[in-house]
Amino acid sequence: MNKGFAKRMVELLNPQMSSADHTSSDTSHKADRIRVIGCGMLAREILAVCKQGGLDHIDLQCLPADWHHHPEKIAPGVELAIDKARADGIDEIFIAYADCGTGGALDAVCEKHSVERIAGPHCFSFYIGNDAFALDDDDDAYLTTFFLTDFLARQFEAFLIKPLGLDRHPELRDAYFGHYTRLLYIAQTDDPELDRAAEAAAARLGLAYERRFTGYGDLVPVLNHLAG
Repeated sequence: MNKGFAKRMVELLNPQMSSADHTSSDTSHKADRIRVIGCGMLAREILAVCKQGGLDHIDLQCLPADWHHHPEKIAPGVELAIDKARADGIDEIFIAYADCGTGGALDAVCEKHSVERIAGPHCFSFYIGNDAFALDDDDDAYLTTFFLTDFLARQFEAFLIKPLGLDRHPELRDAYFGHYTRLLYIAQTDDPELDRAAEAAAARLGLAYERRFTGYGDLVPVLNHLAG
């Protein structure tokens, strides 16, 4: 991994950084670039897809990952990022968020600014593949499923346990997770360390454990289509 790519990884994976910290400093040929505005939880995966596909024309701006816990911030935050992209002289913009709990507010922003977002209700769906997710969900099995991605497996303690206060009050576990029956780890990569972390997370939550390799799901065709 080259130093420039590694530096961007460090910046993009810090959920507390402002959106301004996530944009490329290269101001050349902006009219030819595509600004992808996405969730910080997807930063590593989007960069990986771009690297694999040689999608050097994509300029990634990630918004704070912890908005996962505050979906009311997503639509207004994306709108500000769209305004900034336009001010930067970038005409083509794509939103790497699903609805993500915004209740249609993000779609309203996208329609207002004539931009598109990745389809689906949440990232778990488009990692599995939206079509496959819809078919699997017919029997309501997902209603009692707690999903874990590579990001969440990697950041389980900092992103879930501590914000919920379970490190201080483990007795609250069932109040938060009592209606779930299994933890489904949808793995973007084959990483034994993450597998162990995900299995440990399931045990900590008192849930049955299941792993399913999905890769990057619908992110791959969507981002490659932007090249087209």
